[in-house]
Amino acid sequence: MVEFCEQVNPHALLKMRHTEPFSEARRVQESWVATAEKRALLWLAARMPECIGPDHLTVLGLVAQISAGACYLLARWNAYGLLGAIICLALNWLGDSLDGTLARVRHRLRPRYGFYVDHMVDSFGALALMGGLAMSGYMHPWIAMGLLVAFLMLSIQSYLATHALGEFRLSFWRFGPTELRLLLALGNLALLWKPKLGFLGGRYRLFDVGGAIGLIGMGVVLIFFTLQNTVRLYDEERIPS
Repeated sequence: MVEFCEQVNPHALLKMRHTEPFSEARRVQESWVATAEKRALLWLAARMPECIGPDHLTVLGLVAQISAGACYLLARWNAYGLLGAIICLALNWLGDSLDGTLARVRHRLRPRYGFYVDHMVDSFGALALMGGLAMSGYMHPWIAMGLLVAFLMLSIQSYLATHALGEFRLSFWRFGPTELRLLLALGNLALLWKPKLGFLGGRYRLFDVGGAIGLIGMGVVLIFFTLQNTVRLYDEERIPS
Protein backbone atom coordinates (compact mmCIF):
# COMPACT_ATOMS: atom_id res chain seq x y z
CA MET A 1 0.00 0.00 0.00
CA VAL A 2 2.83 2.41 0.88
CA GLU A 3 4.62 1.72 -2.41
CA PHE A 4 1.36 2.19 -4.31
CA CYS A 5 0.76 5.57 -2.65
CA GLU A 6 4.30 6.69 -3.38
CA GLN A 7 3.91 5.91 -7.06
CA VAL A 8 0.35 7.17 -7.62
CA ASN A 9 -0.37 9.89 -5.11
CA PRO A 10 2.32 11.15 -2.68
CA HIS A 11 -0.35 13.09 -0.75
CA ALA A 12 -2.12 9.83 0.08
CA LEU A 13 1.08 8.53 1.71
CA LEU A 14 1.28 11.63 3.88
CA LYS A 15 -2.36 11.17 4.89
CA MET A 16 -1.72 7.53 5.81
CA ARG A 17 1.17 8.54 8.07
CA HIS A 18 -1.04 10.98 9.93
CA THR A 19 -4.03 8.65 10.31
CA GLU A 20 -2.29 5.34 11.05
CA PRO A 21 -0.36 5.02 14.35
CA PHE A 22 3.40 4.55 14.19
CA SER A 23 4.26 1.03 15.26
CA GLU A 24 7.04 1.30 17.84
CA ALA A 25 9.58 -1.51 17.96
CA ARG A 26 9.96 -3.65 21.07
CA ARG A 27 12.76 -2.20 23.20
CA VAL A 28 15.36 -4.75 24.36
CA GLN A 29 17.27 -3.44 27.38
CA GLU A 30 19.14 -6.13 29.34
CA SER A 31 22.16 -4.23 30.63
CA TRP A 32 23.66 -4.70 34.11
CA VAL A 33 22.24 -1.45 35.49
CA ALA A 34 18.95 -1.42 33.52
CA THR A 35 16.63 -2.08 36.49
CA ALA A 36 18.21 0.48 38.82
CA GLU A 37 18.53 2.98 35.98
CA LYS A 38 14.84 2.67 35.08
CA ARG A 39 13.80 3.33 38.69
CA ALA A 40 16.08 6.37 38.86
CA LEU A 41 14.77 7.78 35.58
CA LEU A 42 11.14 7.36 36.62
CA TRP A 43 11.89 9.08 39.92
CA LEU A 44 13.58 11.99 38.13
CA ALA A 45 10.84 12.27 35.50
CA ALA A 46 8.13 12.49 38.17
CA ARG A 47 9.94 15.41 39.80
CA MET A 48 11.08 17.28 36.69
CA PRO A 49 9.76 20.89 36.55
CA GLU A 50 7.03 21.44 33.94
CA CYS A 51 9.13 24.12 32.24
CA ILE A 52 11.66 21.45 31.22
CA GLY A 53 10.54 19.22 28.35
CA PRO A 54 12.03 16.23 26.51
CA ASP A 55 13.55 18.43 23.80
CA HIS A 56 15.45 20.43 26.43
CA LEU A 57 16.94 17.19 27.75
CA THR A 58 17.89 16.04 24.25
CA VAL A 59 19.76 19.30 23.70
CA LEU A 60 21.43 18.92 27.11
CA GLY A 61 22.63 15.43 26.15
CA LEU A 62 24.11 16.64 22.87
CA VAL A 63 25.79 19.73 24.35
CA ALA A 64 27.20 17.63 27.21
CA GLN A 65 28.68 15.04 24.84
CA ILE A 66 30.24 17.72 22.65
CA SER A 67 31.59 19.34 25.81
CA ALA A 68 33.07 15.99 26.89
CA GLY A 69 34.97 15.88 23.61
CA ALA A 70 36.18 19.44 24.23
CA CYS A 71 37.33 18.45 27.73
CA TYR A 72 39.39 15.60 26.28
CA LEU A 73 41.00 18.06 23.90
CA LEU A 74 41.78 20.43 26.81
CA ALA A 75 43.23 17.49 28.76
CA ARG A 76 46.06 17.49 26.22
CA TRP A 77 47.44 20.51 28.11
CA ASN A 78 45.80 20.07 31.52
CA ALA A 79 45.00 16.61 32.88
CA TYR A 80 42.17 17.98 35.00
CA GLY A 81 40.18 18.28 31.78
CA LEU A 82 39.55 14.56 32.37
CA LEU A 83 37.49 15.45 35.44
CA GLY A 84 35.46 17.89 33.36
CA ALA A 85 34.81 15.07 30.89
CA ILE A 86 33.37 12.94 33.72
CA ILE A 87 30.93 15.71 34.65
CA CYS A 88 29.93 16.08 31.01
CA LEU A 89 29.39 12.32 30.67
CA ALA A 90 27.06 12.43 33.70
CA LEU A 91 25.08 15.29 32.14
CA ASN A 92 24.99 13.41 28.85
CA TRP A 93 23.50 10.39 30.63
CA LEU A 94 20.87 12.64 32.23
CA GLY A 95 19.80 14.25 28.97
CA ASP A 96 20.12 11.23 26.70
CA SER A 97 18.40 8.77 29.03
CA LEU A 98 15.73 10.95 30.58
CA ASP A 99 14.22 12.62 27.49
CA GLY A 100 12.31 9.53 26.34
CA THR A 101 11.25 8.60 29.87
CA LEU A 102 9.92 12.11 30.46
CA ALA A 103 7.93 11.99 27.21
CA ARG A 104 6.37 8.65 28.21
CA VAL A 105 5.54 9.78 31.74
CA ARG A 106 3.86 12.95 30.47
CA HIS A 107 2.13 11.11 27.57
CA ARG A 108 3.76 13.44 25.03
CA LEU A 109 5.28 10.82 22.77
CA ARG A 110 6.26 11.63 19.19
CA PRO A 111 7.64 8.24 18.09
CA ARG A 112 8.96 9.07 14.60
CA TYR A 113 10.36 12.42 15.64
CA GLY A 114 11.90 11.01 18.82
CA PHE A 115 13.47 8.01 17.12
CA TYR A 116 15.02 10.06 14.33
CA VAL A 117 16.27 13.01 16.39
CA ASP A 118 17.58 10.92 19.28
CA HIS A 119 19.76 8.75 17.11
CA MET A 120 21.06 11.52 14.91
CA VAL A 121 22.02 13.35 18.12
CA ASP A 122 23.83 10.18 19.27
CA SER A 123 25.77 10.07 16.00
CA PHE A 124 26.90 13.71 16.16
CA GLY A 125 27.72 13.30 19.85
CA ALA A 126 29.84 10.21 19.19
CA LEU A 127 31.72 12.08 16.47
CA ALA A 128 32.52 14.92 18.90
CA LEU A 129 33.52 12.56 21.72
CA MET A 130 35.82 10.39 19.59
CA GLY A 131 37.24 13.49 17.90
CA GLY A 132 38.18 14.89 21.31
CA LEU A 133 39.79 11.61 22.34
CA ALA A 134 41.71 11.44 19.06
CA MET A 135 43.23 14.88 19.74
CA SER A 136 43.72 14.40 23.49
CA GLY A 137 47.07 12.65 23.35
CA TYR A 138 45.68 9.86 25.53
CA MET A 139 44.51 7.69 22.62
CA HIS A 140 45.98 7.08 19.18
CA PRO A 141 43.82 8.79 16.52
CA TRP A 142 43.50 5.57 14.53
CA ILE A 143 42.06 3.73 17.53
CA ALA A 144 39.60 6.56 18.19
CA MET A 145 38.58 6.50 14.52
CA GLY A 146 38.14 2.73 14.67
CA LEU A 147 35.89 3.03 17.72
CA LEU A 148 33.78 5.66 15.96
CA VAL A 149 33.39 3.45 12.87
CA ALA A 150 32.52 0.44 15.05
CA PHE A 151 29.92 2.50 16.94
CA LEU A 152 28.33 3.70 13.71
CA MET A 153 28.33 0.16 12.27
CA LEU A 154 26.63 -1.16 15.41
CA SER A 155 24.12 1.68 15.15
CA ILE A 156 23.36 0.80 11.53
CA GLN A 157 22.89 -2.85 12.51
CA SER A 158 20.55 -1.83 15.33
CA TYR A 159 18.45 0.49 13.15
CA LEU A 160 18.11 -2.11 10.40
CA ALA A 161 17.09 -4.73 12.96
CA THR A 162 14.51 -2.29 14.33
CA HIS A 163 12.94 -1.99 10.87
CA ALA A 164 13.28 -5.62 9.79
CA LEU A 165 12.60 -7.42 13.10
CA GLY A 166 10.59 -4.90 15.10
CA GLU A 167 13.16 -4.98 17.93
CA PHE A 168 15.27 -2.06 19.05
CA ARG A 169 18.22 -3.39 21.02
CA LEU A 170 19.63 -0.94 23.58
CA SER A 171 22.25 -3.29 24.99
CA PHE A 172 24.49 -6.09 23.74
CA TRP A 173 25.54 -8.89 26.08
CA ARG A 174 24.54 -6.91 29.18
CA PHE A 175 26.47 -3.81 28.06
CA GLY A 176 24.69 -0.62 27.08
CA PRO A 177 25.45 3.11 26.83
CA THR A 178 25.35 3.63 30.60
CA GLU A 179 27.92 0.90 31.26
CA LEU A 180 30.17 2.40 28.59
CA ARG A 181 29.91 5.84 30.20
CA LEU A 182 30.82 4.34 33.58
CA LEU A 183 33.85 2.55 32.11
CA LEU A 184 34.98 5.73 30.39
CA ALA A 185 34.61 7.73 33.62
CA LEU A 186 36.62 5.14 35.57
CA GLY A 187 39.22 5.21 32.81
CA ASN A 188 39.51 8.97 33.19
CA LEU A 189 40.25 8.59 36.90
CA ALA A 190 42.81 5.89 36.13
CA LEU A 191 44.53 8.22 33.64
CA LEU A 192 45.13 10.78 36.38
CA TRP A 193 46.92 8.10 38.37
CA LYS A 194 48.68 6.06 35.69
CA PRO A 195 48.38 7.15 32.03
CA LYS A 196 50.58 4.27 30.80
CA LEU A 197 50.75 0.61 31.73
CA GLY A 198 52.91 -2.38 31.02
CA PHE A 199 51.42 -4.83 28.56
CA LEU A 200 53.03 -7.77 26.73
CA GLY A 201 56.53 -6.58 27.55
CA GLY A 202 56.02 -2.95 26.53
CA ARG A 203 54.52 0.27 27.88
CA TYR A 204 51.41 1.60 26.19
CA ARG A 205 48.88 4.34 26.78
CA LEU A 206 46.04 3.10 28.96
CA PHE A 207 43.36 4.25 26.53
CA ASP A 208 45.16 2.64 23.60
CA VAL A 209 44.98 -0.73 25.31
CA GLY A 210 41.41 -0.20 26.49
CA GLY A 211 40.36 1.17 23.10
CA ALA A 212 41.88 -1.78 21.24
CA ILE A 213 40.10 -4.24 23.55
CA GLY A 214 36.85 -2.32 23.10
CA LEU A 215 37.30 -2.30 19.33
CA ILE A 216 37.76 -6.07 19.24
CA GLY A 217 34.72 -6.54 21.48
CA MET A 218 32.53 -4.29 19.34
CA GLY A 219 33.67 -6.12 16.21
CA VAL A 220 32.73 -9.49 17.72
CA VAL A 221 29.32 -8.15 18.79
CA LEU A 222 28.70 -6.69 15.33
CA ILE A 223 29.54 -9.95 13.54
CA PHE A 224 27.57 -12.09 16.01
CA PHE A 225 24.33 -10.10 15.85
CA THR A 226 24.60 -9.60 12.09
CA LEU A 227 24.84 -13.36 11.58
CA GLN A 228 22.13 -14.06 14.17
CA ASN A 229 19.66 -11.63 12.60
CA THR A 230 20.49 -12.86 9.10
CA VAL A 231 19.74 -16.46 10.07
CA ARG A 232 16.55 -15.39 11.85
CA LEU A 233 15.28 -13.41 8.86
CA TYR A 234 16.21 -16.23 6.49
CA ASP A 235 14.16 -18.69 8.57
CA GLU A 236 11.19 -16.31 8.88
CA GLU A 237 11.13 -15.64 5.13
CA ARG A 238 12.12 -19.05 3.85
CA ILE A 239 11.01 -19.60 0.26
CA PRO A 240 9.18 -22.92 -0.16
CA SER A 241 10.98 -25.28 -2.50
